[in-house]
Amino acid sequence: MSTLLTAQSLSIDTAFGPLLADITFTLKKGDRLGLIGHNGCGKSTLLKLLDGTIEPNSGSVTRAHHCLLARVEQHLPEDLHSLTLLEAVIARLSEAQQHIDGWRAQALLASMGFEENAWQLTAGTLSGGQHTRLLLARALITEPDLLLLDEPSNHLDLPTLLWLEQFLRNWNGSFVLVSHDQHLLDNVTNGTWILRDHGLSFFQLPCSAARAALEERDRTDAHRHQTEQKEIDRIAASAKRLAIWGKVYDNEDLARKAKQMEKRVDKLKDSQTELSAANLWQLILKGEALPANRLLEMENLSVSPAPDCPPLFNLAMQRLKSGDRVAIIGKNGCGKSSLLRLLWQHYQQSQDDSTIRLHPRVEMGYYDQTLHQLRDGDTLLEALEPFAPLSERDRKMALISAGFAWLRHGQTVSTLSGGERSRLLFVGLTLARYSLLLLDEPTNHLDMEGKEALAETLQSFEGGVLLVTHDRTLIAKSCNRFWLIDNGELSEWHSLEGLYAQLAGENVVEISLSRQVVETVIPTETEAWFERLVELEEKLAQDLARKQSHQKPALQQAWREEIAELSLRLEME
Repeated sequence: MSTLLTAQSLSIDTAFGPLLADITFTLKKGDRLGLIGHNGCGKSTLLKLLDGTIEPNSGSVTRAHHCLLARVEQHLPEDLHSLTLLEAVIARLSEAQQHIDGWRAQALLASMGFEENAWQLTAGTLSGGQHTRLLLARALITEPDLLLLDEPSNHLDLPTLLWLEQFLRNWNGSFVLVSHDQHLLDNVTNGTWILRDHGLSFFQLPCSAARAALEERDRTDAHRHQTEQKEIDRIAASAKRLAIWGKVYDNEDLARKAKQMEKRVDKLKDSQTELSAANLWQLILKGEALPANRLLEMENLSVSPAPDCPPLFNLAMQRLKSGDRVAIIGKNGCGKSSLLRLLWQHYQQSQDDSTIRLHPRVEMGYYDQTLHQLRDGDTLLEALEPFAPLSERDRKMALISAGFAWLRHGQTVSTLSGGERSRLLFVGLTLARYSLLLLDEPTNHLDMEGKEALAETLQSFEGGVLLVTHDRTLIAKSCNRFWLIDNGELSEWHSLEGLYAQLAGENVVEISLSRQVVETVIPTETEAWFERLVELEEKLAQDLARKQSHQKPALQQAWREEIAELSLRLEME
């Protein structure tokens, strides 16, 4: 396979120390790589180094002459907000290309699911999922050989996530995909980069298998380190004993041997197996169970994105009590986040509203997916003040335990990465004890370990939870009630399988990179295939989430084979 790109000894330093150190790799045609790692470890920075957006402090990136590269940004750039969708895509072409290939922008927008009457909308008015589609169209207009995708699954609803998965499966180019969605990575990648301790580890395995291989390597390293430490301690003790004897008996030979052994100890320490720095932060949300049958009651409620806008959906009657963990599911733009914002505003303003009734002792916490609860100008230490009446020392200890070193406590919130900002907000929620939690897309910036910790802590949360998410593993592990917003109504479902089948049966747009616009509506006879596909993917995700000793590799293989067969059938339709 031909080489597309080579990185040699890449290093990036920040004011708080090294971010990336001496990273070397070769990326070849046919590589479909997942890039994973803890929040703030430098994943987005590495992609920016590869496409030349930023320069390394040392090292180099060499791209093959035949390699065309495009990066799909994590967020819609500010300079695109005022452009129409058509203008935003065409802007990636040179002036000469715009006259020749301008039609391709229309074709790509159509294949991304944008109808012709939406092409003149301004990009800033789109939802998060639509932003991803637009940014992908901007990248594909250049016909790249290598795509760099920076967390494209963030903000996507379930139908769009299935669409993205199908697109990446079908695309015949190479890519590097930054994502914390293990399910997505397992289905579309053939290799994994794991970024940690400022370095990069490569595994020719999909995400779940790569993480398991890294854990096994860590166990081996820990055992080797322990054995080496025992030898170091033994020689050091002998050297100390000989040094004492040499001094007591005035024996230069014993003293000389003691110094030789001390030098040997120094050499052994220099060559000792290094252990990975542990992530000490634990995401633990502690709730308070109020002794009442009703924390929240909503009746005849119309939910709008803004007071002067028509309602997105109507809710006849719903109640929530302590111990209820409700997943709110639906397409982007259906009103899920609007419902949480409405409840949060009602709580903050103590409004007298017959459609929303809260328990008088309820303490409500809110995770806003935009992370706007954290003021940009606050320092990390100041940002935690509103959450709990703690001393400055307690807040400092909370920040340190979450991986924010003491030197960073004066850093402003505006300088944090999306993942670090999310972690800081969770630190605040962890310090408080809420009886009702509103979580709006909390997994958008969480790493895989953070998602697993969130699912575990929600299982034991004593208060009530309203959770807006499209993370199927989190829903299955942590929620006991399921609300679906569809066709302007909110309904409660008792079966996740039936709910997913309802969503998967919706029309899915199929991507085509040919010179024709293709919009495919899935006929009725294929709905059963989609239902079975979602069911198998859910089973696989749940089994992979178990401890390795409890997993069923034979069943996993059978499920993967059937998933591949179903995917092939759907592609042929």
